[in-house]
Amino acid sequence: MYPNAKEIFERLKKNNPNPETELKYTNPYTLLVAVVLSAQATDKGVNRATEFLFKVVDTPGKMVALGEEKLKEYIKTIGLFKTKAKNIINLSKELIERFKGIIPADRESLESLPGVGRKTANVVLNVVFGMDVIAVDTHIFRVCNRIGLAPGKTPLEVENELQRVVPNEFRHHAHHWLILHGRYICVAKKPKCELCSLTDLCNYYKNTVFSR
Repeated sequence: MYPNAKEIFERLKKNNPNPETELKYTNPYTLLVAVVLSAQATDKGVNRATEFLFKVVDTPGKMVALGEEKLKEYIKTIGLFKTKAKNIINLSKELIERFKGIIPADRESLESLPGVGRKTANVVLNVVFGMDVIAVDTHIFRVCNRIGLAPGKTPLEVENELQRVVPNEFRHHAHHWLILHGRYICVAKKPKCELCSLTDLCNYYKNTVFSR
């Protein structure tokens, strides 16, 4: 178990006491749509598209009425937009047929929807329903392996390790602290170690940067 987990999150909290998702949304349904769209895409790119989309669509019924072809026009700047449009229309239909248009509050039901995987479900459970779950995306996967906080070969392994090492008091915001750290400081190609507050706790810095 990583010995400095509490210290890491104390520092991340000090830097950003109340972290939030950078995806723009107006209600639980639009958050779900935004997270589905964010797969293999940037939050900024998604926000540019949904700024216009969410002005006309904010419920499953309105999305189904809009239709797949018109939806594509709104999201065509986002990667994999054709597949995502199909999934969003289908998940909207299922929300209406199976859940009366209401976003379900459990992972199994969320993951049963088209285009919704474990990461997306965890984001919704955390942000909408306040559950202390951690969604592991590429940023968090990278940061946890690089620092040594929660090493794992798969996102699920990293998630399970985070559930073990993150103190309860930090678990609710852990996802956002780690993703923002990975997005702006511990970036993929050239991590900004000179701006990082965690270097003395980081395996990568000790073994790669400091040892040069």
